[in-house]
Amino acid sequence: MRMTSAAISAPRAGVSRGRRIKNWFADHFAILAAILVLIYLFVPVAYTFVFSFNNYRKSNITWVSEGSPTLKHWQNPCGAPGVCDALVTSLKVGAIATLAATVLGTMLAFALVRHVWRGRAAASTLVFIPMATPEIVLGASLLTIFVQGFSRFGLDLGFWTITIAHIMFCISFVVVTVKARLQSLDPRLEEAAADLYAGPAASFWRVTFPLVLPGIVGAALLSFSLSFDDFIITNFVSGDETTFPKFVYVSYLRGIPAQANVIGFSMFLIAVILVILGQTISSRRKS
Repeated sequence: MRMTSAAISAPRAGVSRGRRIKNWFADHFAILAAILVLIYLFVPVAYTFVFSFNNYRKSNITWVSEGSPTLKHWQNPCGAPGVCDALVTSLKVGAIATLAATVLGTMLAFALVRHVWRGRAAASTLVFIPMATPEIVLGASLLTIFVQGFSRFGLDLGFWTITIAHIMFCISFVVVTVKARLQSLDPRLEEAAADLYAGPAASFWRVTFPLVLPGIVGAALLSFSLSFDDFIITNFVSGDETTFPKFVYVSYLRGIPAQANVIGFSMFLIAVILVILGQTISSRRKS
């Protein structure tokens, strides 16, 4: 029995169509995966933005159709009691911790990369311990140190214990970031500066420091982000002091106020603008 040409071409067309679909998914898999990941990451951000316009009364967990959306929370972001006080505390802690951690971490990174000294390998390993230790363990340990040790010198739990704790775990991230930047530099640039009769100080400030500066700035931004965002360690060592993450956590049971959503989304926008600005400056320098 002979098969007609239509009967033969039909399976071939089905196979060809299936192969085209398979090839299309194979070619676009990375893009599709990236889109799904971005959607997964930005859904909470979108929720934060949308509920900043919610005309809630007692709880900001469910959307209130009556009077929503509203701009009153954006017009008065400090309307919720204590939210701006908590924000100011987080900004102060973040600024001090970032400055101290960036200076100390940068010096330690230079010592680990540019100098040979006894115990360098051990110090380089110890730097990773705060990064690898679970935050709840680190917070409990710091609480014991502050209560048993620092209280004898009149230092109670509060603003300065939070700041000291944040400096401690931010230093590790600064060291790792700046160290990676230093290791990527071409040593021949400094040798060329020395050949042109530049002294150690001039070589550092005119050659080394400008090249390392992007890494230092990136480490500082990372430190501020980690400090501003931290809750677990802060909750252990804060005492009666309230930071912005702690305020959000405490407010959760009665519904996070929309003013916290306004502040949170504003911080997100500032971070995005800083990243875009940094990428723009970096691309202009390369061009």
